[in-house]
Amino acid sequence: MITLIGNLKGGCGKSTVTFNLAVWLAKRKRQVVTFDLDPQATLSDVVDVRREEGVTPAITVFRPESDPGKVFKEHSAGEVLVDVGASNLWAMRQAIAMADRVLIPVPPSQADVWSTQRFLNIVEETVAGKKRPETLVFVNRADTHPGLTESDETEQALAALSGVAILDARISQRTIYRRSFSEGRAVFELSPSSKAAEEFINLAKALYPDLAQPAKSGNKKK
Repeated sequence: MITLIGNLKGGCGKSTVTFNLAVWLAKRKRQVVTFDLDPQATLSDVVDVRREEGVTPAITVFRPESDPGKVFKEHSAGEVLVDVGASNLWAMRQAIAMADRVLIPVPPSQADVWSTQRFLNIVEETVAGKKRPETLVFVNRADTHPGLTESDETEQALAALSGVAILDARISQRTIYRRSFSEGRAVFELSPSSKAAEEFINLAKALYPDLAQPAKSGNKKK
């Protein structure tokens, strides 16, 4: 399955989601490769850190110079995760045209809701006349303070958008994600019992219900 993770507005957390999903799938012995089509190359950077630190399982990442069609065909039996950024609209449209589903992380703000609507318009325009990929949205970088309501309000606004399904999973804004990138490890590797790990695993299980059983923990080479 080809899953595209993206949105138009920067800072939505798509590279974080892509990396953690890739590790989660790999730890469950699913064949998985990633495509980094964002010029910022955040996904490529964290995969490089992971390789340098000797953390297993290793994650394969392809850059824009690779032939997407060829790579997708070679890995048709597994999972392909595509991280796209708005600064490369051509690559974004190409990836949308080939995707089986589109996953859209949305931070809690009105600006991000507007951005999501514009991104959905691009999806619709790209696949005009063809079958539209399954399109899923969820609140990412949600507020953790119980007195703040922006996350709930954002989810309500997303419910009003047409052609999307809202995942019953949220990822909160937590500092462990920054630390995990610096170490090249997924949050559930860095701190398996943390709230961040619990939240992300719930998201992964919602996306891949057939892989919801616990996996053996990986290891770090010394």
